[in-house]
Amino acid sequence: MLGASFGVRFFHAIMCSMIYLSILTLLILFLFWNNSLIFYRDRKEPDLISDESKCFSPRCRSITYESGNDKAVLFIHGFPTTPSMYSYPAKVFSENGYDVFSPLIPTFGADYKEFEKTSFTQWFSYVDKYYVNLKKRYESVYVVGVSMGGAMTLKLAEKYSSTPLSPKRIAVLAAPVAYNSLLRDHFVTSWAFYIGRFLCLFLKEVNASCIDGRSDGEDGNENWVGYGGTFPRQGLSLVYNLKEIRKNLAKVTVPMISIHDKGDKTVPFGNQKIILSSVKSRDIESYSPKMPDYRHTHHSLLMYDSCKKEYTALIMKFFAKEE
Repeated sequence: MLGASFGVRFFHAIMCSMIYLSILTLLILFLFWNNSLIFYRDRKEPDLISDESKCFSPRCRSITYESGNDKAVLFIHGFPTTPSMYSYPAKVFSENGYDVFSPLIPTFGADYKEFEKTSFTQWFSYVDKYYVNLKKRYESVYVVGVSMGGAMTLKLAEKYSSTPLSPKRIAVLAAPVAYNSLLRDHFVTSWAFYIGRFLCLFLKEVNASCIDGRSDGEDGNENWVGYGGTFPRQGLSLVYNLKEIRKNLAKVTVPMISIHDKGDKTVPFGNQKIILSSVKSRDIESYSPKMPDYRHTHHSLLMYDSCKKEYTALIMKFFAKEE
């Protein structure tokens, strides 16, 4: 009788262990599927076509200053914002001998239902073609990117460094090349994104809206224009592509200036360390400021009243070094 009771308890313990092990295995596989993005495929087609008549505000539209100069600067906006973030530096560069181009990436600044149908691959394809067309017109093209625009700037440099299409110099501000990187780089942008791929199966957006200025903003952030809310599928597309951008950073050989605020609440400051330690540019300048507290995320550095003049001047000085 005692032996039978022991056998039942032993069998019960084995079954419980197997159940716990199965649950743990499924949890590990679930997290691996979410975060490795294995089998994920980004949308590549169709090519995006610009139609700024669909913009929800005139302030969403592209910024262009052409005065017949022999050099141009391309400003690439971030996610999910618009060229309005470059209103100040675009004007300053124009006044200092540059033709200026800051295109609105198609579906940004329009009905966000259209934006939800697109991917980073499509956005970058549009920017890439836009850049190549500029290189056909100008011997010297400089590129500036904030946030996702910075990631795209790095991707352009990876693709064209040491070729006839290479940008002259680049500036990246608050650029992401990693999102959640707890073990490798010791930062996490969003804990929720560890199950982001799963959430994408059910959610197109969360609290999505079109924002034409923030009533609660300050330091220039009240002028921010773009989408509010969360777009899980587009966020996933961006994160998926950051992996390749980080992998190829050693291909960047063009002169580069990098600026990233230590208190950035949107893209962790640790991203700058990754970039600076990985690119192979021989001429690099970097700045790591720490802004005072404001009612913004310390991220869109070229639109804040407290620092846009200083950082625009730093970039312009760096671009002019060899001219």
